[in-house]
Amino acid sequence: MTRHEPGASPVSFPVHVARLPGKGMEVAIEADAGQRAALAAAHGLRAVERFVATLSVAPWKKGGVRVSGRVEAAVVQDCVVTLEPVAGTVDEAVSAVFLPEGSKLAVPARSAEGEILLDAEGDDAPELFCGDTVDVGQLAEEFFALGIDPYPRRPGASVDGDGGADEKRGPLHDKLAALRKKL
Repeated sequence: MTRHEPGASPVSFPVHVARLPGKGMEVAIEADAGQRAALAAAHGLRAVERFVATLSVAPWKKGGVRVSGRVEAAVVQDCVVTLEPVAGTVDEAVSAVFLPEGSKLAVPARSAEGEILLDAEGDDAPELFCGDTVDVGQLAEEFFALGIDPYPRRPGASVDGDGGADEKRGPLHDKLAALRKKL
C-alpha cells in the first residue's frame, strides 16, 4: 500500500515547475491497489477497480503551468434505490492552468467601474500555487471526483415502483414497506 500524507491525494504526483522542460512532459498515473482503495474510501465508493490519468504538463507564460489530458476509471458504487453494487465509469477531460502566488497574470479583468468581469463560457480562472511544485495527481483526482455519478442506479431500479409488479425489490424497499405497515 502506498503511503501518503494526511490530506494529500492518494495519487499525488508533484511536478517541479522550475525543472519542467520547455516542451513540457507527459505524465501517466496508474493507481495501484492501495491507492485505489484510498480513492474509494475518500469518495464513498465500494471500489475503484481502475484509475488511469494521462496528462500533458507544459510551461505557461511566466512561471505558470498548463495541464491537460484525461482521467479514466472503473468504479463500483451503491445503487441509490436498492443499495446493490453498480459498476460505473469515469471518463473526464482534464484542463487547468496554474500560476504562482503573486503573479500579475492572476489579477482578474475589471470594468471601468472596477467590477470584476467573468465569462461564464470562457476558460476557468487560473489556480494559484505556492512553492515550486504543482500536484498534477491531485488535479486528476479532482476531475475523477467530478465524473463520479452522484445517483448511480441499477438498470430497472425505480423509486416509485414504475417497474411493474414483477420488479425486483431491494432491501431499501423492504424496510420502507415495513415502516409503512407500522403507520
